[in-house]
Amino acid sequence: MVLLEKYEVIAENIKVIVNIEKNIYETKYFVKIPLISKISSILVSELKRRLILEVNLGNLEILDPNIMKMIKDRFKASANKVLNDIIPNIDNETKEFLIGNLMNDMLGLGNLEFLLSDINLEEVVIVSANEPIRVYHKKYGWLETNIKVESETQIINYANIIARRVGRQITTLSPLLDAHLISGDRSNAVLYPIAHKGNTITIRKFARDPWTVTDFITNNTCPSEIFALIWLAIQYEMNILISGGTASGKTSFLNVIMPFIPPNHRIVSIEDTPELQLPKFLYWTPLTVRPPNTEGKGEISMIDLLVNSLRMRPDRIIMGEIRKGDQAEVLFEAMHTGHSVYATVHADSISETIKRLTNPPINISQNLLSAVNLNVVMFRDRRKGIRRIYQIGEYISGEEGSEVRPNILYRMKPNEDKIVEHSPSLRLFDDLSVHTGMSQQEIINDLFEKEKILKFMAKNNIRELNKVGELINRYYANPDDILKNEK
Repeated sequence: MVLLEKYEVIAENIKVIVNIEKNIYETKYFVKIPLISKISSILVSELKRRLILEVNLGNLEILDPNIMKMIKDRFKASANKVLNDIIPNIDNETKEFLIGNLMNDMLGLGNLEFLLSDINLEEVVIVSANEPIRVYHKKYGWLETNIKVESETQIINYANIIARRVGRQITTLSPLLDAHLISGDRSNAVLYPIAHKGNTITIRKFARDPWTVTDFITNNTCPSEIFALIWLAIQYEMNILISGGTASGKTSFLNVIMPFIPPNHRIVSIEDTPELQLPKFLYWTPLTVRPPNTEGKGEISMIDLLVNSLRMRPDRIIMGEIRKGDQAEVLFEAMHTGHSVYATVHADSISETIKRLTNPPINISQNLLSAVNLNVVMFRDRRKGIRRIYQIGEYISGEEGSEVRPNILYRMKPNEDKIVEHSPSLRLFDDLSVHTGMSQQEIINDLFEKEKILKFMAKNNIRELNKVGELINRYYANPDDILKNEK
């Protein structure tokens, strides 16, 4: 085996080593988890018994994510006390290891916690008790791990833990579960025999350190010139759609450009899975759908939230993805009534986006598309494992009754891995002039200033979400000061 990479992961103060190793046939993910001796396992069993009585965790406490830290602190204090009673002279390192192990087992998902604590992983999948757990690594793709779940019963136990924490249940009568962990990770479980290999759990990890505009510039996903144009469009309340195929980076790109929104604007986001992470300075109200309960009641759908959001006096509306006609109608109506809207659509090009929006199941009228000022298309190169901007364009309406056509402003040149200009804008800069009163030269100067700031962030590796947000906030407060100092 060839060692490709080695790094540490810490879960509840237990440090483990991760090795990414490759042989002739495959790449594997190995976690070196410290083993518990037979004597220690007896001690751990006694600790568990006494802690169950001592801590007395209730369902309501576990259901409330806001007090989970308090529960963990109480658990640690109780475990500390019990350990000192049993072994008064225990050293701190052993004590931390035993307490961390207990927290993973009693408050978490056992050894899965090490995988969930690895910031390099996007997905963790339990296929069945007969197969190793698999993970999706940001750098190496799908990898087989050296961790297995003890039994099918243990997988059901993990699924039940996840279900209880969101006030739901998973049984043979209701064998499907879609829920969120307290950490924000999304979990999906399917029980046997629906999953005929065995009970299965898929956990999509919530980004602890989200992508920012700096990351996308430095990894060549999108150049600063394009981001400057998008920043200008967002600042002056243009409507933007982001298209792309599955896993092309649509939501990541949407998240990256949201800090360009001015700080005094009210933002309402609507998602079926909470994935957006915005900097602290923004005035943001996130809304998430709720599936029906086991009796089929209590559902809050995207359209419910979208209609409700219009009563919340938003300046900006962010919608996770347009999937249905009623959602699109309300969203485009919001555009036409003066709200600035950002949303994602499943489509591989600007032409395909127009077809997707104007044909079933979305099927909106072509004349509504005139409200869209920019359409950004993302794509994923599966061979190279990279995500890039594929096209940026606008929608041009012909004479009354004629079809809307795309005007591509920039496009990807795959053989050179770069974005190039394709056609001059036919309406974006005119729309900006009408909305802002700026001349064409003033718009060009504004773009130059924004590009300068973006290049400064990339050069100085200002990439943490709130630091990026802070710099943009300072720009809105005093642009001359920023341009003078950030050279």
